Order: sequence, then C-alpha cells, then structure tokens
Amino acid sequence: MDLRTYFEYLLVMAGVTYLLRAVPFILLRGELKSRFWKSFLNYVPYTVLSAMTVPAIFYATDSGIAGFCALVTAVVASLLGRGLVGVAIVACLTVLGVDGIALLF
Repeated sequence: MDLRTYFEYLLVMAGVTYLLRAVPFILLRGELKSRFWKSFLNYVPYTVLSAMTVPAIFYATDSGIAGFCALVTAVVASLLGRGLVGVAIVACLTVLGVDGIALLF
C-alpha cells in the first residue's frame, strides 16, 4: 500500500469516527423526554457487549461444547452473585475441565 492510499483510508476512518460521535450530539441537544428512548438508549451498551462477547465465547475454544459449557457456568455464576473475576475464573476452569475430559476420550 502506498502512502497516498494509506492517508486516504486514514481520512475516511477519521471522518466516520467523528460522524458517529458528533451526530448524536447534534441531533440530541436537549434532554430526552420520552421514557421509551431513555430506556432504549440505556440498554444499548449491554446489547452491544453481549453481541460481541457471546460469539467470541464459542470461537475462543477448540470445541463448541467447551464454549457452551463455559457460557452456561458463567451465566449461573453471575446469577449467583459472583463478580466479574469470579465469573471469568469459573468459565476458564470449565473450559479446562471440559477440554481435559475430551482428551481422555
């Protein structure tokens, strides 16, 4: 890639990033009065995080079964009130255990 193409790509990426951050500020100058939009925008970060994390759980392991078991144990641990580190440790140990059992058979 030559230097001119690099700077063209860089300019387009900077423009897109700026527009994604500036347009909401321009369109939403005042406070939102609608309960629907407040509630909708409140859940957007959780939805995006879930959409990025859940597929990564299945593809981060060698087997889909280990990923599924890790997801189930992580959900159960979080429902039992464990913190982020505790949930991550339980999920990692589950993957190690399932993969270890799979090696035996």
